[in-house]
Amino acid sequence: MPPKTADAAKLTIYKAIRADIISGLKKPGERLSIDRLKEKFGTSVTPVRDALQMLSQEELVTIKPRSGYYVTLVTLKELNDMMDLRGILELAVVERAVRKITDEQIRILEAIPHGYTDDRTESFVRYTEENRKFHVMLAEFSGNHELALQVGHLHDRLARFMVMSNPGTEMIDTHARVLDRLKARDAGGAVRAVQKELAEGKALIMERIMEEEASFWHLGTAVPGKN
Repeated sequence: MPPKTADAAKLTIYKAIRADIISGLKKPGERLSIDRLKEKFGTSVTPVRDALQMLSQEELVTIKPRSGYYVTLVTLKELNDMMDLRGILELAVVERAVRKITDEQIRILEAIPHGYTDDRTESFVRYTEENRKFHVMLAEFSGNHELALQVGHLHDRLARFMVMSNPGTEMIDTHARVLDRLKARDAGGAVRAVQKELAEGKALIMERIMEEEASFWHLGTAVPGKN
C-alpha cells in the first residue's frame, strides 16, 4: 500500500472509531479487534494499528500488552478530576484572555459554528470539534501556547462525556455570553459565563452517567489493568 493511501486509510479509520466512541456506539471497556476492523475497512493491519495508536494518544483507547486494544475505561473519580481540571484551566484562560484578546480575534471566535441540531453521530462529533476549537483558540489568544495544548488534550479526553450534556443551542448562548464579556473587557462577567457553562455541563454529565450509563463506567477509584 503506497504511503499516501496508507495515511488516508489511517485517518478514515481513526475518524470512524473516534466517532463511535464519542457517540457511545462503542462502550467503555469494549475490545477493538484488529482483524474485524481490518475487514470492515478493507485495509491491511498497519493503518488500523496506526489509527488505534492515534486514539491511544488521546486516551480514548487503551493498549494492553499481549491482550489488545480497548475503549478506555474511566472511573468516576478520574472523570471528576478531569472536569475539575477543565475548570482550573479554562478559568485561567478567560482571565488571561480578557486582558490580551483583540477585536479581530474575537471576530474569529464568533465565526466558529456552535452547537448541534439533531441526534446523529455526525452532529455529536461536529459539536465536540467546534467546542474544542472555540476553547483551544481562546486559550491561544490568551497568549500561552502550552495552556492551549493542555486544554485541547483535556477536551479530547472529555469529548465522549461532553455529548452526554446534550447542550444544543445552549452552547451557542454560552459562547455568546463569553464573547460579549470579552468585548466589554469584563473579566468578572467572562469568568461567571465560563463557570456557568462548566457547572451546568458537569451536572448534566453526572446525571446522565448515574441514571443511564452507570453499568458502562467503573465507579471506584481504580480501573483493573490500568496500573
